[in-house]
Amino acid sequence: MTLTILSAAKEVKALENPDMVAIAKAISSGSLRGARGNSGVILSQLLRGFTKEIREHKEIDAVILAKACERATATAYKAVMKPKEGTILTVAREAAAKAVEIAETAEDLDTFFKGVIAHAEETLAKTPEMLPVLKEAGVVDSGGQGLLEVYHGAYDGFLGKEIDYTQFDKAKGPAVTKIDAQTEADIKFGYCTEFIIMTEKEFTDKNEAEFKAYLESIGDSIVCVADDDIVKIHVHTNDPGLAIQKALTYGQLSRMKIDNMREEHQEKLIKDAEKLAKEQEKEAEEKAKAAAGPKKDMGFIAVSIGEGVNEVFNGLGVDYLIEGGQTMNPSTEDMLNAIDHVNADHIFIFPNNKNIVLAANQAASLVEDKDIIVIPTKTIPQGISAMINFIPEQSPEENKDNMLEAIAAVKTGQVTYAVRDTIIDDKEIKEGDYMGIGDSSILSVGADREDVTKDMVAQMIDEESSFICIYYGEEVLPEAVNALQKYFEETYPDCEVEVQFGGQPIYYYVISVE
Repeated sequence: MTLTILSAAKEVKALENPDMVAIAKAISSGSLRGARGNSGVILSQLLRGFTKEIREHKEIDAVILAKACERATATAYKAVMKPKEGTILTVAREAAAKAVEIAETAEDLDTFFKGVIAHAEETLAKTPEMLPVLKEAGVVDSGGQGLLEVYHGAYDGFLGKEIDYTQFDKAKGPAVTKIDAQTEADIKFGYCTEFIIMTEKEFTDKNEAEFKAYLESIGDSIVCVADDDIVKIHVHTNDPGLAIQKALTYGQLSRMKIDNMREEHQEKLIKDAEKLAKEQEKEAEEKAKAAAGPKKDMGFIAVSIGEGVNEVFNGLGVDYLIEGGQTMNPSTEDMLNAIDHVNADHIFIFPNNKNIVLAANQAASLVEDKDIIVIPTKTIPQGISAMINFIPEQSPEENKDNMLEAIAAVKTGQVTYAVRDTIIDDKEIKEGDYMGIGDSSILSVGADREDVTKDMVAQMIDEESSFICIYYGEEVLPEAVNALQKYFEETYPDCEVEVQFGGQPIYYYVISVE
């Protein structure tokens, strides 16, 4: 949620002399593209609905804010297929209801904000009573807690409090500010180029995407912000003339500024800057390669978690892998970037994590020139099974049906460790214990990793089971997994047992039973 709202803040920060419409658009688009995880996607939808209501008003009072909160909630609920009570949605809905209730009678905005936040806090405290899993763990809903932090931040902003944002300065992405004095010796792109385009015709979203792509091909540290009839441009490049020449095709230029950064700084290269430049170069090469290659009828994108799993997906014909499925939820922007890299009319996306499905669906809704099909895989084995069942001769719809049928037959268990004492699914868990996590519950807990794994699989096996596949993580020794394979072969003689190096972090074993 932090990354989601920081993405919105970044968009707002890039605006010059903004009005309400521009701010609303920046908040909406920034949060939408930067959304990560289910709570992040829901937060982006809340902000989207909220900004739709406020964008036409120059001054905002309690009544308008209450209507905006209502619209925010309606938008978010609409975006979630099966909303559950006891989540961020519940906190948002109750806060909106309270806002409507007190809007007319509140003495001032200060009183209004306090009343809404107090009710949101009360609702958050009740979430364990609404969701048994929260009660068992002894916690409140994390998404609801995050939303409450957003409310507190908004109230602090209303009060004019100065906020220290330095803890977020390490966020990924090219910086818009001037390069540090120690980075200039081997600066890859030497000219800091800024100007404003006064557009002569509508600067569409397609125009914006095309121009950004062009700037990425000639430089980095790019900002391209459109606002009605003007477009603000910032780019670091070795040939400012190319950027200016391209910009002139959209309109007249104003406030042009070109600085030679090599002359302005001392001689020293920061390793991080070099790494960023290489990554950007690689990204540009990959995009160019994807665009230049023959167009396919059907392409594939999968979220992956480790070196071994990457090889499996590549071997099955997946075109583009998004890494980090267990350590960092990919954003909607990451999904859109992946889609750009796949030159196909119909693109299947395998999120392979229940927390990424919403971001994938959101990305699909933003793409107009390609048919995006999200297969709601919640685990790596489900994604692999879906890909195995792809039949090139069949239509996208037929393949979709095949894949959905295939993933329904896959059971997945994952072995990891507990970071604190808790109680989940009536099981007492101590910090440091190993946990065998099934598709919908904790299956086994204990101090011995292999015993926990055996117990977990025992609960996954039934009379129809015929195949067990073990994906072992980066911390597991080959002799340990070999012993485990032998045990399963002897214990379940009717099942074929296969072992694959997954290389995934956090999870010692990811095991599928089919």
